[in-house]
Amino acid sequence: MNRLAILGASGHGKVVADTAERCGWQVIEFFDDAWPQTTRNGVWSVVGDTASLKGVLHTYDGVLVAIGNNHIRYRKLLELEEAGARLCTLIDPAATVSRYASLEAGSVIFAGVVVNANARIGLGAILNTGCSVDHDCVLGAAVHISPGARLAGGVRVGDLSWVGIGASVRQLVQIGRQVMVGAGAAVVSDVADLLTVAGVPARILPEKSAK
Repeated sequence: MNRLAILGASGHGKVVADTAERCGWQVIEFFDDAWPQTTRNGVWSVVGDTASLKGVLHTYDGVLVAIGNNHIRYRKLLELEEAGARLCTLIDPAATVSRYASLEAGSVIFAGVVVNANARIGLGAILNTGCSVDHDCVLGAAVHISPGARLAGGVRVGDLSWVGIGASVRQLVQIGRQVMVGAGAAVVSDVADLLTVAGVPARILPEKSAK
């Protein structure tokens, strides 16, 4: 019987667990640093915190971090990887992922997602419901592509960046590290590191630059 541990008992965690069930994981248990005050996440049990998970990693066939915040998710992934966790990847059966795409460990691909040929997805990425990542895109570590967002061919997205719900990114555009792209934005030119952009076409919002 295969066993999956998920760190992060959140709403996002519920969707990860639901996807895991659809992928055939038989036993799914949550860990969260709010334990023992938090003991349930929907229908799933919360059985410990990060420290206790590190003590029982050998009992799980796979481990995922289901934390929406890119920085915290990345930090926890590295911490668990160093502790010997078997980081895995989930691809929902209702997603379409090219056999020629590559995905690093800790990534989750939700229902309706399309990932095309030669796309490269980094450690701990979230490709959320119904987004598309076209050919030759390169996504860095702990990137989050939100529901319904569209990346055209050859787009690059740097580590820890977030592309908001329904946003579109023109082909060959390069988005830097720790960038935030607002909901519904149309990104038609390169975006440097640590910026927030929004609007159609997307423009820099200096007062809300990403931290």
